[in-house]
Amino acid sequence: MKPEERLAEWIGESRNIVFFGGAGTSTESGIPDFRSAAGLYRQEEELPYPPEVMLSRTFFMEHADVFFDFYRSKMLHPAAEPNGCHRLLAELETSGRLKAVVTQNIDGLHQKAGSSRVLELHGSVHRNYCMKCSRFYSLEQMMAAEDTVPRCKDDDGIIKPDVVLYEESLNQETLYRSIEAISQADLLMIGGTSLTVHPAASLITYFQGARTVLLNADPTPYDSRANLLITEPIGEVMERVGMMLSLG
Repeated sequence: MKPEERLAEWIGESRNIVFFGGAGTSTESGIPDFRSAAGLYRQEEELPYPPEVMLSRTFFMEHADVFFDFYRSKMLHPAAEPNGCHRLLAELETSGRLKAVVTQNIDGLHQKAGSSRVLELHGSVHRNYCMKCSRFYSLEQMMAAEDTVPRCKDDDGIIKPDVVLYEESLNQETLYRSIEAISQADLLMIGGTSLTVHPAASLITYFQGARTVLLNADPTPYDSRANLLITEPIGEVMERVGMMLSLG
C-alpha cells in the first residue's frame, strides 16, 4: 500500500484529526519557507541584516523603516492561493473529522481555503493594530499605506502587524487551545515543518493518540517516531489523498 493510500485509510477511520503545520505547507502556493535550500534564510547576502535580526522586537522598535521594507517585500504575499493541503484540510473540517489546524504560518491561507478552526501560533499578517490605541487595520490597508512606516490615522501611532517577532512570547490562550486540541486527537498530521522552532515544535509531544503522520520534504528530529513518513510535496500528496476520500 502506498503511503498516501495509508494516509487516506487512516483519515477515513479517524474522528478527531489535528493538523500541525509550518512554512512548507505554503511553499506550493508560492510563499518561500525559511530554512530550505530556497528559503528566506539562504538569502542573507542580499539583505542588510540577517532575517532573524530584522524580525526581532528590538529591531522593529529601533529600525521600523528597515523592518517594514523587509516585511513588505519578503513576508507579504496577498496574491497567494491555497494549495491541495489547505483545501483538503478545509474539507476535512467540513466533514467533522478535522477538529483543528495548529499553524506556525502567518499567511492566512487556511482561512482562505475555508478552514475556521485555525490556531495561529505566530499570528497573522491579516491583523494589524495601532500600538497606541489598538485600532485595527487590514492587510489591504497596510499594503496601501503611503508611508514607509504605517501610522494610525487617529493618533499617528505605529501600526504593528499582529505577528510574533523574535523576543516576543506566543499568545498563551492560543498555546493552551493548541495543546488541548493535540492532546485529544486520534490522528496527528504534521506537515511542512522542520520541527526545530520552539516552543511551537514541542507541542506535538502532547499527542497521546496512536497514529502520527509526518509530511515533510526534509528530515526532521521526529522522523523516527512517526508512524507514517511522506517526503513528497505536501500539496500534491494531499490533493491525491482528497481524491481517494469520500467525505461527508
